[in-house]
Amino acid sequence: MVDVVMYTGRVCPYCTRAKALLSKKGVEFTEEMVDLDPNGRERLVELTGRRTVPQILIGGTPIGGFDELSALDRSGELDAMLGIS
Repeated sequence: MVDVVMYTGRVCPYCTRAKALLSKKGVEFTEEMVDLDPNGRERLVELTGRRTVPQILIGGTPIGGFDELSALDRSGELDAMLGIS
């Protein structure tokens, strides 16, 4: 399975939804909470060009937030990106 990293915040309903979607698929991911790290938001912007959470990287490629993750799931592309048959 591909490496998945999700940048999140403590109070973020879209983060909760993204984590639930990935967990439902059995996908393990690393969670980086940007609001607990003084440099977290800067690192997030450097990696993704965005300041909002969640931001999800699959195999090191930024795919966006929950809306993009959900769209990839609906189209069937997410399983392919994650290496799920």
